[in-house]
Amino acid sequence: MDSTIPPESFMDLLLDALCIVDRDGYIRYVSSSSHRIFGYQPEEMIGRAVLDFVHPDDQHRTAYAVEEILQGEPKPNFENRYVRKDGSTANILWSARWSDSQQVRVALARDITERKKAEARQSAIYAISEAVHNADNLSSLFEAIHGIVDGLLATPIFTVVLVGPDSNTLDVHYNANNLEDAASDSKSVACELCSQLMQSEATKLVRPDALGVQLISPKGVCGAVLLQRLSGSTLFSEHDRDLLDFVGVQISAAVERKRMLSQLEYMASYDQLTGLPNRHIVLDRMQNALARVTRDQGILAILCLDLDKFKKVNDTYGHGAGDEILVLVARRMVGCVRASDTVGRMGGDEFVVLLDNLKQQSDAVAIAEKIRSTLSEPYELSVATLNLIPSIGIAFYPDHGRDMESLISAADSGMYLEKKSRS
Repeated sequence: MDSTIPPESFMDLLLDALCIVDRDGYIRYVSSSSHRIFGYQPEEMIGRAVLDFVHPDDQHRTAYAVEEILQGEPKPNFENRYVRKDGSTANILWSARWSDSQQVRVALARDITERKKAEARQSAIYAISEAVHNADNLSSLFEAIHGIVDGLLATPIFTVVLVGPDSNTLDVHYNANNLEDAASDSKSVACELCSQLMQSEATKLVRPDALGVQLISPKGVCGAVLLQRLSGSTLFSEHDRDLLDFVGVQISAAVERKRMLSQLEYMASYDQLTGLPNRHIVLDRMQNALARVTRDQGILAILCLDLDKFKKVNDTYGHGAGDEILVLVARRMVGCVRASDTVGRMGGDEFVVLLDNLKQQSDAVAIAEKIRSTLSEPYELSVATLNLIPSIGIAFYPDHGRDMESLISAADSGMYLEKKSRS
């Protein structure tokens, strides 16, 4: 009995596809694995130019590699992309060489599409993590993540919606649409889908043309991220969902971190009781205003004020009543000045007003009188109705000084002189 088994009997059992191509680039033979790898039956490929199946972006590189093979240089690890019959892209690893005796090149094609996708997903995870670490703000972060995700999943429409500061509104923090022919209402559609997702018990939204995930912070659902494709495009896979889960976690963490940093910056810059700029911010703005007024030869005024007998309020009615008054004082003062002016709390019942870009000194005097009148009106508190009178001192640049310390000292002295005149 002959034990020799002809190798050609097993050719069609190979997981890799065997391809034989003539010198002119036409396919002479391809094994049956072509259907699994390329999506075409062998008879649909035989007789056609091999470059007809190569991805357009890889044709020039592939043609150059073919020339090297024809010159006798083997290619044991050449990678390129092919377009399958269904329009999807296949990543192929080739082992090819030229047979001079047969005047054909012989090659084995291995489908490495899933491996390349896994590598790309891993690279995307690293890139997203790096973007989260390096982003200066949320907008730049979302733009960077969109670029990464779009390159991997082909998602031209990318939307991030976050819960507003009042927890009752939804703010579209990022909405990018790379489709020129997309519907004009795509943004509103995306917002509606995000709203539905955030109100749903499900953490994901899965549709043929959309994939979304809730953004979850320690306080609950804080937003949603949505990927969209045109109807009829390739459906999102389970791997795509896993990647979006990771994106959602990263975005949620970034949003929480940025909000914490913003809160810390706010706490470092603004008075926690009144919401007014604190001493640090007031002095910084004053320094900048002095630089401008020195350059432009303008007029600048500084008002220092406090409330007469404010200590008595705390002693009689408690610090809660005193805090109520300070909040009302801040609110009234802000209503007396221009949007470009600065009202700040220096500490206790001491406030300062920076009046920049004045046309004449009388403008500052008029504002000071308006503040005096407004702050002298009765204060309706939860425990009593009180009447308090402010003492106000004014200093002008350059009449009372050319630096911040001199101007503050002059305004402070004026405030105490006024207070002393009433004692």
